[in-house]
This record gives sequence, structure tokens and C-alpha cells, in this order.
Amino acid sequence: MEENIEDLFAALTTTTLSDDILSKISNLLQELDVQFLLKFISENFDFLFKLEHWAWKMLSENTYQWINQFKYLKLFHNLASFNKNLIFTLDTMDPDKKVSLLFPETTDLINSIFEQIQKSTDEHDPYFIIISLWFDNLSYFIHEHTQFALVPIITDINYSIACKFMMTDQYKFYLTQLQTSQISQSIFTYKQLFYMKTCSLSISSYCFCKNQNFPYTGDEILRYFAKDYLNIIYIHSFSVQLWSKELLGCITYIMSLVNVYCCWDGDKAKYIAILLPSEEISHEHIQSLIHIIGYKPLHQKIQTQRFNDETILIDNILSFLLAILHTYDSISFIRFETNLLEILLPLAETSVYDRISLSAYGLLGEIVCDEHLKQVKITDNLCEYFFYMLEQAWNHPKQKSQRVLISQLLRGFVSLAKNDAIQQKVADTKKVSFLIEMCDQYPIVYDILWALSFNHDIQQQLRSNQKLMLRLTHLKQELHQEPMGKITYGILWNLKSMYEDRELTEKNDETMFDIMISYSHKDKLFCKQLYDELIKIGYRVWIDFDQIHGNVMDAMAQAIEKSNIILICMSEQYRRSNYCRAEANYAFRRRTRIIPILLQEHYQPDGWLLFLVGQLLYVDFTKYEFSEAMKMLIKEIKAPVLQDDNLQQIESRDERNILTSNSSIHQSRSILPILSDNILEWTPTDIQHWLIGHNLIQMSRLLSDYNGSSLINLNKYLTNGESQQILKLLQEDSLRRTNQSLSLIELARLQNLVDEQQKILETKCSKIRTKNKINDRLIPSSCNFCQII
Repeated sequence: MEENIEDLFAALTTTTLSDDILSKISNLLQELDVQFLLKFISENFDFLFKLEHWAWKMLSENTYQWINQFKYLKLFHNLASFNKNLIFTLDTMDPDKKVSLLFPETTDLINSIFEQIQKSTDEHDPYFIIISLWFDNLSYFIHEHTQFALVPIITDINYSIACKFMMTDQYKFYLTQLQTSQISQSIFTYKQLFYMKTCSLSISSYCFCKNQNFPYTGDEILRYFAKDYLNIIYIHSFSVQLWSKELLGCITYIMSLVNVYCCWDGDKAKYIAILLPSEEISHEHIQSLIHIIGYKPLHQKIQTQRFNDETILIDNILSFLLAILHTYDSISFIRFETNLLEILLPLAETSVYDRISLSAYGLLGEIVCDEHLKQVKITDNLCEYFFYMLEQAWNHPKQKSQRVLISQLLRGFVSLAKNDAIQQKVADTKKVSFLIEMCDQYPIVYDILWALSFNHDIQQQLRSNQKLMLRLTHLKQELHQEPMGKITYGILWNLKSMYEDRELTEKNDETMFDIMISYSHKDKLFCKQLYDELIKIGYRVWIDFDQIHGNVMDAMAQAIEKSNIILICMSEQYRRSNYCRAEANYAFRRRTRIIPILLQEHYQPDGWLLFLVGQLLYVDFTKYEFSEAMKMLIKEIKAPVLQDDNLQQIESRDERNILTSNSSIHQSRSILPILSDNILEWTPTDIQHWLIGHNLIQMSRLLSDYNGSSLINLNKYLTNGESQQILKLLQEDSLRRTNQSLSLIELARLQNLVDEQQKILETKCSKIRTKNKINDRLIPSSCNFCQII
């Protein structure tokens, strides 16, 4: 073998090699066992160094002399495969040595290569295949070793690719070709694939490293092809099973380019807004991505590393979904309007690529509500996987696991820590001490501890750590006005060292406010409008527009103690806010009257928020115009306070019981919307709320698709029709749809309630008729019901 290598080494002094030498080198690379790759490189480094740079030189010269010769092509393909293995399988090899083998020596070589590419008019020139393999390997290496993106030769390569190939009419032309549902395989020429795959991959890997030396801004790149990209994804999301290998590659690497800005850039919210300028477009794109990732044959091709198209595509989609969650309030939409949950569960548990598992678990933690988190039994797996990755990263010299930094892991866990089921699992596995160990090096851990400190068992674990308690006291004094000070106050508040004495005081006659508005600052614009309207009516309203500084918990407590009513502005962000949770909890403990209002479409309260507002009527500002919803809110504010016989029993529960009793609370204490007086406006959802709210459980199942008009028509048949025949038909429907005999008690109560609702509307219509009689005007369409009765 050594003699053969020496002969081959000597032959590389010339650019033109004999067929025999080409075959020997090619076979040597092809037959090499990956297990012995490191040993082979170590023993034959000089030969490989010479071979690699011979290859770059060949690629930069007049390739027409050899490009159609089979043995040259075979050698280049085998050398490219060797280099890919060098990148992904040799973690222990010095990256600088890899660079010496993989990177071209001079810019002149690169310039010559790009000149040949630009001169080529043949769409099927095999040179595009070979050069794509070389540039793809450089991109893979840069993505794995981001520090080398700063090497001048890499900067020059990507600067040229951006200017000469990507931001060009040719690139746009190829994008346009992809925007048809019936794509001919003939469009995937070697040149087209170089533009769509290789150029997109190179720029995405380079910009992933946040290198500032680039001729275009993220804004310019996204605005240049955002519409094309969205259209391509939408069109082909419905036919993933028909995708060719070439289409898969194009979509994967164009998506990688989009993800560089929307997922990894510090200003990703701005870039997401450029890509998805409206909520409607955002939701449509989310659905398209879910269609793609839901195609299970893709899951079966996931590799242990990020080097095949299927693995990169799924990683891209999960990364994008994580990035977009808090844009346009996407969490509730994904939770209730898509099937992502059933896709993520098996993906998280079976993926052989750790980053995909981590992203899938991260998404589950974001979109699964507390109840489902317990029901689907993923809490154990999720927590175990997170702490496995975290402990690996903590013990790693570079503080990372599977290329995921500790800081990224901790940012992901900030949201997870807000779920009651996760909190209990952390408490049971005694992981709090490990988190405390990381506090000084990673201050974000304090935010995690604040979320966890709502759990009774974790409160005990935190109190028992004297070092932490001293540190919190010190931080409270040192960072009084800083964000960290607010977090510190929040933790100490939950540990009951700051408000136990306050609970003994009773509300006195010095109440200064009629209403306090409790809200997440993401909903500030809406709450300012709400505040202005309430002030205009004459209410004294307390609201924190500027975010309190200093001892925020004391300021919050004083505001609650001096307010008669707390308006809780429900949204996903409100439920996820530690501060909002502390605020709502304190109002509940004080027995302050709470009126929930719903701000976010698709959102349904769960977890601690459901526990607090269960069985309360809420005003739905997502369903009605603001003025109409305000009338409902004022009506509720003015409504007499009814004493809840169960209030004392609920308040006497220890917070530790919330987790175990949530299921029963969810069943027995539902949160109900305030409905319009006009029964004709009621939707099937409104009917369901109304029936369940009046404990007509069988009727809710029997009349599952009824709206207001249907209910009125049913009542007419019951009142005016042949009673025996109608009862017989209802009995048959009940047996067929609910598998139960018809409840005459519920039916009688239903008739009575519908009669009452009709009287309310008739009275309202009568007043309108009287008012309009002078001018002989027609009754408004909203009162057409009067004509029916």
C-alpha cells in the first residue's frame, strides 16, 4: 500500500493523469473503510493534501479537456464522498487540518471557477455537478464549524455567489419554474440545481455564522424572493408524495436561506414580518409547512447528522415553527387549528438526529396545554431529554451539546418551565439544584426559577438552598431598578417571604380605583384603547403602561388592594407571563372580583389561568366589534355580585393540589362567554357554551351542529307540531347520536330557556319598533326575529 501511495503521490505532479492512475486513486478512496478513515488520513496526509489541491487546480483550468471522461468524473465523485465523510465522521480530527485539505489555496482559483460557470451556456454541463459537490462540502463544513466563515477565501466565495448567481434574473427565472404544481423533470438541469441548491446552501451556511461582510442585507434578500418562496411552498405542500429528489433539494436549500434570517438572526421578528406580512399569510404558511412535515416517509430518512436533504428539511421546518410561535399569536392557532401535535409526538421520540428531537420536544412544550401535557404522557420524556442535553452541554468544554449551546437550551426551557406538569416533574427529579449551580454563569436561569417557583414542592427546595436565598437578597438590593431585580422580587414573592403579612390586611374604605387592568405588555395597544374607553365612561382605572420599576411586586399588590374589580386580559402571552400569574394569583387570594376578557382569537384558557377564572363569564373581544363588546363588559361590571358558595372551598386548597385536581376543575368549572341578546346571531359554538353552561349536557351532544336559527326552529316544532311524532323523532336522533334515551327533563328545560331568550329579543325589537315608528322606518335586520314570532 505504501509503495502504491508513493507512486500515486509522484503522479500528482502533473495535471493530466493516466487512466491507470485515475482508477487506482479512485478505487483507493472508494474502498476505504470509514472506521479507518482517521488512521488513513494520519498516515497519508501529504498525499491527500496534494490530491485535494490538484483537484481544485483541475476545477479551475480548462475543464473541457477532461470533463466528459468517465474516469475523471468517477475520481471526483469518490473524492467528494471522501470529503463529506471527513466533515461529518471525524469529530476528533483537528478542524484546522480539515481546512488545509478542503479549502482552496488562492482566490485566483475561485475566480477562475466562477468565470467558467458564467461562460457555460450548456444547461447539462457535467461541470455543474462536480463543482456543486465541492461547494456543497464547503457549506457543510462551515455550518459545522462556524468560526471558519471568517476565513477570507470563504468570504470571497460567498460574496461572488451572491452577486453573480443568487441576486440575478437567472436565479429568479429558476424560482419561477418551480411555481407550478405539474413540474416537468426536464427543468432540473445541472445548471438549475447549481443555482437553486448549491448557491442557496452556500449563502445560508455563510450567513448562519452572522458574518457582516456581505453585499446584501437580510431585508433585500427576503424581499427579493419571499413571494416566490411562499408560492413554491404552498403549491407543493399538497403533493409531497410526488416530490422528486431534485425538487426536494431545491425546496430544502431555499428554505435554509429563509431560515437564516427568520430563525437565527437577532432581528428575526422583523424578517418574519417581511416574509409573512399578515396573520392570514402566516397561518397559511404554517399549514403548508405542517402538510410537508406530516409526510411520514420523510421521517424514515432522517440521519444522525445534518447531511441529507430530508434531515435538513425537517430541521428547517421545526426551526421555523419555533421562531414563528410568538409572531401573530401563532401558538393558539397551531394548537387548535392544526394537527401538528400528532405529528410531533412520534417524531420527537423516534428521530435519530438529536436536534430534531430537541426541536420537536420544544414545540410540544410550547403548543401543548397543561391538560394535554399530562394526558399524552410526554412530560417525562420531555424533561429527561432536556436535562440529558443540558448536562451534556454543561460538561462539554465548549458548553454545547449536538451543536446546541447551553444558552439556546435554557432559552427553550423558559417557556417549558411555565407548565404545571413540567414544574412537578422537575420537582420530583430534584433538578432544581443543578439549575441553581448554573445561575451565576447563565442569568437566564433566574427567569426559569421564577416560573418553577409557583410549584409548592419547588418552593421548598428553593428555600432550603441558603446560598440561593442569600444571592437573591443581594440581587434584590443590587439590581433594584434592573430587569433582574424584577425577577428576583418575583421569586421572593412566590417564596412567600414578601406577602404573607399583606394577606392579613383587609380592603378598607380608601379604595382608589374601580377597576384594575391586568394584561401582558404584548397586548398594550388594545389595553390602552380599553383604558381610554373606561375612563371616558367615568371609571377610575389603574393600569401599568410604563412597566413599574423597583419593587414591582409591592406596587402590584397595592394596586390590587385598592381596586374593586380586576379585568384579566386573557391571551397566550398572559398565561405565559410569570408577573401576570403572580398578579392574578394575588387578586384571587384577596377575593377581588375578577372579570376575564378574551383578546386572542383561538385562545382557550388552561392550566393556572383556567383554575382562577373557571365558571366566570368572559367578554369575547375577538368575536364582537369593540363597541359591542364594551357594552357587554359594562353590563358585566354593573351586574350585582353573586356570592360563590364554593369560593371558600376553592381558596382553601393548597396550590400544590392545582396540578392533580386540574382535570376535575376543567370538567366542573368551565369558562363561559357572554353572548349577544340576539339568539339569531349565535353560532354552533355559542350554542354549545350556552347549553353546557345551563348543564344541558345531553342536549349539547344532540344539538352539536345547531346555531341560533336552528334552535328557534326546533322550539317552533316542539311548541306547534305533533308532540308524539316529534318526541319519537327526537328519541331516534338521541339514540343514534348520543347512544342514550332522550331526557325529557333536559328537553323541558331547553324549551323554557329558549322561550326566555325569545322574550328578551322580542322586548328589544319592540323598543326599536316604537322608536322608529315615527319615521315609518323598517325594522332593522338584526330584529328580523320579531317577524318570526
